[in-house]
Formats: sequence, structure tokens, C-alpha cells
Amino acid sequence: MASSSAVEKITDPFSIQDDESCQQRILAAKEALGERLVILGHHYQREEVFRHADFSGDSLKLSRQAANAKAEFIVFCGVHFMAEVADILSRPEQISIIPDQNAGCSMADMADLPQVERAWQELSTLLDPEESITPVTYINSAADLKGFCGRHGGIVCTSTNARHVLEWSFGQREKVLFFPDQHLGRNTGASMGVPLDEMVVWDYDQPMGGLTQEEVHKAKIILWKGFCSVHQVFKPEQIEQFKRLYPEAKIIAHPESSYEVCQKSDFVGSTEYIIQTIADSAPGTRWLVGTELNLVNRLHEQFKGEGKSVHFMSPTICMCSTMFRIDPPHLLWTLESLLEGQVVNRVEVVEGVAEQARLALQRMLEVSP
Repeated sequence: MASSSAVEKITDPFSIQDDESCQQRILAAKEALGERLVILGHHYQREEVFRHADFSGDSLKLSRQAANAKAEFIVFCGVHFMAEVADILSRPEQISIIPDQNAGCSMADMADLPQVERAWQELSTLLDPEESITPVTYINSAADLKGFCGRHGGIVCTSTNARHVLEWSFGQREKVLFFPDQHLGRNTGASMGVPLDEMVVWDYDQPMGGLTQEEVHKAKIILWKGFCSVHQVFKPEQIEQFKRLYPEAKIIAHPESSYEVCQKSDFVGSTEYIIQTIADSAPGTRWLVGTELNLVNRLHEQFKGEGKSVHFMSPTICMCSTMFRIDPPHLLWTLESLLEGQVVNRVEVVEGVAEQARLALQRMLEVSP
């Protein structure tokens, strides 16, 4: 373990007041580490960190790119579950790191393994879940929940492939338990023609999820009572107000938004889908976008030269506060620690859990287009 003086030396970038000096030190550390390092930047990351990313994208895309890279060190500028996925999918000799261990995901925290196992047990008093229910976890979840799906014949999904995953899941069993985000599950189910009254919400704070026997037996999709706080700031009336000002505007939303918002949107899809749809649109197009602020601001800057106007849907500024914990000083500390021979904030999934989670992820990759 490093001495206290060494720790002080390499953790001191938090005292740096000069942003430019911090940025230059990051660049110097990156250059010194060379091919031993790859930095991943999620779309929702703040710009002053995002600019240092070797690869940018959504969480699964980034993890797969990192696994194919030569790098020894994978520094994930995102949130904790993303770094877990990177560790699960990367080679044994690669090390997954997150600059700040406190960069979690409030949605992912809304479902934990004891809660899901209790729900599974309660459902088993009404039916045989191993025969009747496919567990599906959104990739925005802890590794042990991915492992739960792996050992119970379940699967992982992303916002890009959720429909393909649900189609596969219904091919296995008649019902789906979908966690932790109810909105992605509901919006995907609705797009497949599943009636709203056959999608029920499981309240993990209530016995039997707060549901009656009849509701459970009727349900096609049992939705966990979880949500993304960022995407809940978007409201249908915000779309209505914007359309009154700009009738020609196009509306695009992430499927973590509410059903009502998605129903009023012209396009609904993942961050990658949002970026590509706006990129492919005609010059002069105006867009109202329902997703995280850093990405919307980046799109605004990227496409204004083409005469495209990109607007954030909510009048209330709301960014992913946990993602925002990854800042230049934390990134600098991480990189300079590596130069000192010290790995800080390693994210390592125990092999038993990793093996089960890898199985659920592999099923997802096999059914995805």
C-alpha cells in the first residue's frame, strides 16, 4: 500500500483551481500510459471529461469496444454498473476502473438481489416461475441481478434491443418479470401490442408486489417499480407547449421516459438512436429531445452548423447527478495513480457472479440484430 505522503501527492489534484492545468495533466498522463490505457466516455458524461474518451457511446457498446482493445487498463467514465459490465466482458488480464466509486445509478439501486429473490419466491406461491416467467434485467442493473437472470433462464436487455429481447423471452415462457425500469418495459411492451392492463407494476415494498392473484395471472409483463429520475422530468404538456410554438418540430424521446411522453413523441429510442436520427435529419430541422442534458447540449453544438435546432425537453435542468461525479480531478487522480503503479477504484465482479451474468449477456447478444 502506498505511503501517506505518496497518497497525498497523487490525490492532491482536487486542490487544483486551474482547470486548464488539470486538463493538460490528463493529456500528459494519457500519452505516458499509451496503449496500456483506454478511456470510455458515456454519452451522458460532462464535456470536460467526455473529450478525453478514446471511445464514446452507450454502456454495452463501450464495454465491447474495450474488450477488443489492447489496453491493460479500462477507465470507464460512466457509472458503476457500466464498469461491472466492462469487467465481465473484458479479458482476464484487463482491469476495469471507475474514477469515482460513488458514481452509481439511482435506477439500478431500486432493485437489489434480495428484493428480486423475494419477488421470485412470492410469485412461486401462485405459479411456477421457472416454467412461467422469464426474468429480464435492463443493463442498468447490478452484476448480481444479471447473474440472477443467467441462472434462471433469463436475459439482459438494452434500450436498443429491448424488443428483440422481449420477443425471445415470450418464446421461452408466457410472462416476463422486467426490472428495474418500468418505463422501458412498458413502452417496449406497448410497441409490441401488449395491452396496458396486461402490464402490472410490482411494488417491491408491498407483499406480493401489491398485486392480486388475478392481476398476476392476467399479466404478460410484471414491471418493477423503478425509474430513471432524469427521464421523469419530461412531461406531455412540455411537448404540447413546444408544438404550439413550433408546429413543424420533431419530438424524440428515450424509452426511459413515461408512456405518455413516448406516445406524444415522433421517435422513441436509445441514445445511439437519438443521435443517429438527428444526424440523418434534413438541414434546418428542429428537435425537442427527451434525454439527459449533457447529450442534448452536445447535439445542439454538433448540428447547429447544419441549421438544426436541438432543444432540451424540460424547462428544469436535470442531468445525471451520479454520472456527474466523474470529473476531471477524479480522472486525473486515476491516471496519475496508474503512472505511480497504483490501481485505484478497480471494479471487479467475483467470478461466480460474472459467469452467470455473462450467460445472460451472451443470450442477449445472440438475439440482438
